[in-house]
Amino acid sequence: MVEVFKTNVQCPHEAAIMLKKLGSHFPLYKINFDLEDCDRILRVQGDGITPHTIVQLLCEDNFECVVLD
Repeated sequence: MVEVFKTNVQCPHEAAIMLKKLGSHFPLYKINFDLEDCDRILRVQGDGITPHTIVQLLCEDNFECVVLD
């Protein structure tokens, strides 16, 4: 299963911080950002992904995060 999110993460430093945080919560998921995309894409791949939790974790650090269809 792959979930794709639109974010407002702007720079590699912010992405690295969020990758570390997400990785500690979801160590079995493959997670990456595409900051070159206009939607600053966050991709999460794994079994049993809970999009609400991922959105919540980014929002805790004042980032916007919305699930894309």
